[in-house]
Amino acid sequence: MPYVEGRTIHDADSHIMELPGTIHRYLDPKARDAFVEKTGRKDVLPEWFAKAAAQQEDPEFRAGAEAGILLRKNYEALGAFRAEDRPKTLDYLGFASQLVFTTACLSNWGLEQMGEVELALEAARAHNRMMTEFCSVDRRLLATGYVPLVDRARAPQIAREAIALGAKGLVIPSRHPPGFSPSHAELDPLWALAEEAGLPILFHVGGEEKMAPDYLENGLPRVKDFHGGDENFTSVTFMAIPISIWQTLSVLVIDGVFDRFPNLKFGAIELGASWLPSLMRFLDSGCAAFGKEERLQKLSARPSEILRRQLRVTPYPHEDVRWIMENAGEEMVLFSSDFPHVEGGRNPLKRFNDSLEGVGEAARRRFYRDNFIDLMGKGLDPALHDLPSLAAA
Repeated sequence: MPYVEGRTIHDADSHIMELPGTIHRYLDPKARDAFVEKTGRKDVLPEWFAKAAAQQEDPEFRAGAEAGILLRKNYEALGAFRAEDRPKTLDYLGFASQLVFTTACLSNWGLEQMGEVELALEAARAHNRMMTEFCSVDRRLLATGYVPLVDRARAPQIAREAIALGAKGLVIPSRHPPGFSPSHAELDPLWALAEEAGLPILFHVGGEEKMAPDYLENGLPRVKDFHGGDENFTSVTFMAIPISIWQTLSVLVIDGVFDRFPNLKFGAIELGASWLPSLMRFLDSGCAAFGKEERLQKLSARPSEILRRQLRVTPYPHEDVRWIMENAGEEMVLFSSDFPHVEGGRNPLKRFNDSLEGVGEAARRRFYRDNFIDLMGKGLDPALHDLPSLAAA
């Protein structure tokens, strides 16, 4: 019996959990030594990860995969790193499709911030080969390709390569590229390519500017993150997640990118959504205050209306989705499981349903199905819009 029954649900956020060294198989051999030197990521499988890989070969362990489909997390989850297992994972979950992101490569290894442009481009290409190969086992798995913006001339080329490989969405960082704005006019060929292909531009947590470490020096013992480790993703550093996407969306609207490409959809994935109503209000307020600027006078509508037309976001399961819908628009929010990450929880459907208490069926359908279909455009085969058993609904 699948986790979801009686409703078509598309999952806007899931991940693979790459074993250490996985990316090396997809890197240009000429770049591997430089990649290890700059990132410290060697092509090795430490003992703990070797045990995780062996566990997925154990028949007794695998026999509990269906019962534990949302209980087993990270490397213990079925289909976390073995592509051949992921179709069965989707069967057990009951999702109509799943947008799939990396785990290890979310920040492109920090290469863009290091100024390692050539290596950043090659790492992105390797990521795109890895993701599209993994997702090729089942058309319900929608691969994401990463496009660094550091080289404005070559960004469209990398995007075109990713699309040719089978990517169904193009991820860019939510932070600005070193030295220029993400709204730079020379990036227009990238937006044009995505719009023509009918694929969305996506932002995902990991691509944002992190909180300055000075904020953590408070004279008290350092707080461990909720995994129990020292990565220091805590209640304080969590607060910085929306800052980059807030700024990037602002310049994309104000500088006219959304208007020049009105059919291009953008998705903010695993970045939360409680900030969205405030951004929409603040943009409208700012444009009213500075309304004499020529670029603002050229906008096709109020910024909030432009965002409502082209932006879709995934709330966290601990956010008040009904409040976000009421204050931003029911057409803007999407369901996501974050499978197999711990952050997604063990029963995301219940948590979201509880948050949607009092919301009508049409709005719920938008949250679980319609808004995802709208976001993905040509990236989602129409045959996948509904589960086969519900296709006539």
